[in-house]
Amino acid sequence: MTETKRCADALIQARRTGQLLEALPATPASVAEAHAIQDQVAAALDDTVGAFKAAAPPGEAPSRGLIFGRTIRNSPAQFSSAEAPHCGVEGEIAFRFLRDFPARPESYEREEVAAAVVAMPAIEVVAGRFREPRSRPRLEQLADNTINAGLVLGMPLPDWARLDMTTLRVTLLVNGTPVLEQSGSHPTGDPLGVAVALVNMMREAAGVTAGQVVTTGSWTGLRFLSPGDRCAVRFDTAGEVEVDFAP
Repeated sequence: MTETKRCADALIQARRTGQLLEALPATPASVAEAHAIQDQVAAALDDTVGAFKAAAPPGEAPSRGLIFGRTIRNSPAQFSSAEAPHCGVEGEIAFRFLRDFPARPESYEREEVAAAVVAMPAIEVVAGRFREPRSRPRLEQLADNTINAGLVLGMPLPDWARLDMTTLRVTLLVNGTPVLEQSGSHPTGDPLGVAVALVNMMREAAGVTAGQVVTTGSWTGLRFLSPGDRCAVRFDTAGEVEVDFAP
């Protein structure tokens, strides 16, 4: 049995039983191997991929995590402690694809992607299959779909292109109280560029289909809450999104 399969089997078992792992049997050797583990888990669980969590750090290989359709909810949404035991939240801007971007040899250009997406505010719900997910090496977290537990989507913004993503202001509220307010805090300053990177990653595999979503990086950092907490993320001129964690 290969190390990739052993890692995939451990994550499949954790998802099926709800029992948290201390670690994977081995740390993936590369982004590509971590992606392969994700794909094996998705195939075994027969879950529909409804969205992707993408990252495109300057000077590094882009990466993606799969987000299963059953964990994508419209705001206001609720997650149970069984679904999201770590109660992590990240305020983000996501894009829904309005047409297919199938596999092809040549790269997709930014203009092609921009013309076929709609933006919306989002909360990524963060919780892993590890007991202490943030303590694991980055590639183990990546193999576990970048420790994603779900995605909450706000209202679409058809005129999203008018927004200045370099200065957009975001407020994070917990139980109605603002705990963070900042402007222009996206990791790269270019959420659409992350969506373009995702499309070009997937053009070498199955491609992206109309209706799928990509979330593009946290504007608020990662904050862990507690069961019973309510979180809202409010983007000035770009809407609000909310999630409750059931006790």
